Amino acid sequence: MARIVMKFGGTSMAGIERIRSVAARVKREVEAGNEVAVVVSAMAGETDRLVGFCREASPLYDPREYDVVVASGEQVTSGLLAIALQAIGVKARSWLGWQLPINTDQAFAKARIGGIETEALNVSLSAGEVAVIPGFQGVSEDGRITTLGRGGSDTSAVAVAAAMKADRCDIYTDVDGVYTTDPRIVPRARKLRQVTYEEMLELASVGAKVLQTRSVGLAMKEQVRVQVLSSLTGDDAPAADTLPGTMIVGEEEIEDVERQLITGIAHDKNEAKITLTGVPDKPGSVAAIFAPLSAANINVDMIIQNIAHRSSGSTSATDVTFTVPSSDLPRSIEALNQARAEIGFGELIHDTRVAKISVVGVGMRSHAGVASTMFETLGARGINILAISTSEIKVSVLIHEDETELAVRVLHTAYGLDAEAA
Repeated sequence: MARIVMKFGGTSMAGIERIRSVAARVKREVEAGNEVAVVVSAMAGETDRLVGFCREASPLYDPREYDVVVASGEQVTSGLLAIALQAIGVKARSWLGWQLPINTDQAFAKARIGGIETEALNVSLSAGEVAVIPGFQGVSEDGRITTLGRGGSDTSAVAVAAAMKADRCDIYTDVDGVYTTDPRIVPRARKLRQVTYEEMLELASVGAKVLQTRSVGLAMKEQVRVQVLSSLTGDDAPAADTLPGTMIVGEEEIEDVERQLITGIAHDKNEAKITLTGVPDKPGSVAAIFAPLSAANINVDMIIQNIAHRSSGSTSATDVTFTVPSSDLPRSIEALNQARAEIGFGELIHDTRVAKISVVGVGMRSHAGVASTMFETLGARGINILAISTSEIKVSVLIHEDETELAVRVLHTAYGLDAEAA
């Protein structure tokens, strides 16, 4: 017997028939002798509809009341799934975030989980009852409903799995695993049997949409084994642990981390490039640029500082280029312009027609030449690199967005990731 957390996203919960299909899948796990907790998202499109209501009611809405509204989508699906399970003879009950409780801080609309109390949950599971838990929500210290931010149901599932010491956390999505890159761009992309926490964290942070970044970080911290599976298989699909999905595990579980140099290639078009010209070349100038961005909670990614040059008279100046999420571009421009006198830059130039391409793999630690292969491959196809950033297991470059698909395809081939032709 195993303890399993099963998480189903909005596509899986989009209507009663799909909820019945989920209930049948859960029943198979119960009949296999497993103790099961299920974490559910709202129906596809429901959270967007609820957010729209809040914005229509008031553009300057109270985030505490916003959380009350948007958390209701998961409350509906958790109740409906419990009803559907009961209808097919499975003991089940729903547990809302405040009932367990799932304790969070008071950062409404983007709360972080502090802990989950599992005493009542453990009693319920031991009695053979399926626990149906709404993702995305919790309760603050003062008893207010909180939400975890978009995509937070993945984080809820991993947190529940860690708290109840589950053997694994199965996350059902509209894809059947993690691929070497987006199969819509590269049809010969391969599905990966295993990926390390670190690799998945890097892939999620640079554009891969399979798992939410926070959920991967929490899984790595708590050593929760996560399995990515398709929710779109037929009703007669075998048990989850026999399906060929992708396991997200610790590096010690990977049979040969050095055999595969690169695990995957990700792309992200949600980047904006900002260049400040004529920044005084003196101590503290760079800090003056990024301090107001930090104060505005804007994450800066790639940074390039050009060689200093003479701007006027004997004064040395330099140009500084960096990237921010494209959604944060207006706030970034506002924050920098407000600090213009302190920074002393000449002109602010921005460009949203860029994309970040990243190659990721723990094999980089023991192999040289990963970056040079990337640069040579892109150069051979006439793709200009605008910026570069690296980590221990990742190399990212910024290019023009029109060249995104070409860059992904040629790099996928260059690193030997293409599947064998059928």
